[in-house]
Amino acid sequence: MSATAAQAHLVRAARFYEATIGKKVVMAVTGVILFGFVVGHLIGNLQIFLGREKIDAYGEFLHSKPSLLWTARSVLLLAVGLHIIASIQLAGLKSKARPVGYVKKASVGSTYASRTMMWSGPIILAFVIYHLLHFTFGTVLPEFQEGHVYDNMVSGFRRIPVSIAYIVAMALLGTHLYHGIWSMFQSVGVAHPRYTRVIKIFAAAATIFIVVGNISIPVAVMTGIVH
Repeated sequence: MSATAAQAHLVRAARFYEATIGKKVVMAVTGVILFGFVVGHLIGNLQIFLGREKIDAYGEFLHSKPSLLWTARSVLLLAVGLHIIASIQLAGLKSKARPVGYVKKASVGSTYASRTMMWSGPIILAFVIYHLLHFTFGTVLPEFQEGHVYDNMVSGFRRIPVSIAYIVAMALLGTHLYHGIWSMFQSVGVAHPRYTRVIKIFAAAATIFIVVGNISIPVAVMTGIVH
């Protein structure tokens, strides 16, 4: 590809992103990446119910592939950054399009999840940062032992305030995910009434699986099922 052709592609891409639809597509694509990570992360963590050896072996496998691990982390970091930037810019465009608010704010046609996206997102981001400091780097977990995934999770979730905060964060993630999955399909053009019911069922089922699966871990530790 010549330099001129490459420059033309970049110009077209920039113009596409400047439009509202471009930002929505970026949010949809990055949303798919983040959704895939959340599902994969949950499946990995649920191995705690299979015992110490199983989940510790899983953690050892991940750290035995540093190039793969850091590539995944880099992609995730880029996806998170683009997702946040696009959402802020979309909110700015919406604000400019309607500089004067309604005398009476109506919620017709919207859901609680859609109305809380702007503040649930930053809260989830703050939780993710804490989660990394807690279980990946061990900065806020005095008993942290490198490579001992099972013991680290048990030690962490034995602290009731930490488990409660984790459960609340997962509930917020659920509201964010439900609306995000629905919006993702709309952004890529799958918004025909014929598919509405199927999309809503999929969004609800995926959200329930992720939220219940994640919450089950701290609950199992607090109740002594996992110890």
